[in-house]
Amino acid sequence: MRVAITGMGGELGTRVATLLETHDEITEIVGVDVEPPRRHLERSHFHRVDPRNRSRMVEVLAAFEPEVLLHMGVYEPNARSSPRSATARTAAGTVAAVDAAREGGSLRHIVMRSGIEVYGRGRHAPERPDESAPPAPTSPFGQSLLHAERVVATGALRADVPAALVRFAPVLGPHFPSPLGRLLRLPAVPVPAFGGGAFCVVHREDAALALVAAVLRGDVDGPVNVVAAGEVSAWDAVRMGGRVPVPVCGLGWQAAKLTTELSSAPLPDHVIELLVKGRLADGGGVEGRLGVVPEHATRDVVRHVHEWGETAWTRSGPSTPSSGAAPAA
Repeated sequence: MRVAITGMGGELGTRVATLLETHDEITEIVGVDVEPPRRHLERSHFHRVDPRNRSRMVEVLAAFEPEVLLHMGVYEPNARSSPRSATARTAAGTVAAVDAAREGGSLRHIVMRSGIEVYGRGRHAPERPDESAPPAPTSPFGQSLLHAERVVATGALRADVPAALVRFAPVLGPHFPSPLGRLLRLPAVPVPAFGGGAFCVVHREDAALALVAAVLRGDVDGPVNVVAAGEVSAWDAVRMGGRVPVPVCGLGWQAAKLTTELSSAPLPDHVIELLVKGRLADGGGVEGRLGVVPEHATRDVVRHVHEWGETAWTRSGPSTPSSGAAPAA
């Protein structure tokens, strides 16, 4: 089985590639992304390509003739890209990847990383939507995800192959580039003044295992929600880490966005929506569809966010620290 991976350079993409390499039925892996993988890969071949470079994307992926397209080139605003770049890379990269996979002529299955942001938090939206709920995104990120889903579904229909749309709760994990994770680790965190809604998350490892399962099954078609058990509110999440909650309401969120950006933790609209209105989903169908169940509960994942250590910088070269200096970590 030949697998093409978009978004391989991200933390999640690199982990998925590492897991796929352990399966003998995966004979070849080729990946593309705007950044190289975060660690050494044994059997995967990586090409550094900006998703907006359509001709290069098509050249690399079509020549590979993938049997499975694992489309993880979905860029969350303020995770690895600015909001404008994230939207452009997701839109252009999705079209290029699907067209290239079809052009290769060997495509049998598509798996896409999506998110529960597609359900939105409109006035009549269900509090805990399952896969039968119609998508109605109310944030720019949700709209970007839904557009990508439709491109994938259309391409799969034309190629007459199944397409698994794996909709994750916000993904968190060690050193995972998440605007929600960065926000929760600030010393003082903006929270809704009037309580806010409940939300769930999913651990990076559980997300990776779900994507691998979708690739290996090969016949999963349609949306699948993947969320951790339980829920938490913004106030609870902040208190769990011993941070200072800063109540915010109305136009105060604009000031909060400026303040958090100065602290290197930009606050995109979909995260504000999560804090104020909550974001839950019914993940009861994941075991039957993918054969996996997230092992980490929401509160445990949030607790781990606060436990992860700060970056330890090391010195390069053989030089010895001068007198009084701390040794390199």
